[in-house]
Amino acid sequence: MWFVVLGVLLLLMKMTDFGPVGAWSWLWILAPFGAAVVWWAWADATGFTKRRQMEKMDAKRAERRKSQMAALGMEPRKRKKR
Repeated sequence: MWFVVLGVLLLLMKMTDFGPVGAWSWLWILAPFGAAVVWWAWADATGFTKRRQMEKMDAKRAERRKSQMAALGMEPRKRKKR
């Protein structure tokens, strides 16, 4: 996502000739979009995106279970220190 935001900012700066970016080559302006495509392809191929989504779901599930147990008055016991 950050690559796309960077690409859009560079593109806007190039189109308006803002600062030194107006003199840059189009290759440098469009490079973040290519990096975004590579990143998304890698993330999908390795399962990175799916793992992150599953971690978020597991955290929500654990928090929901914890709050439900507390509402029922069945809070887990704290272990004694030895």
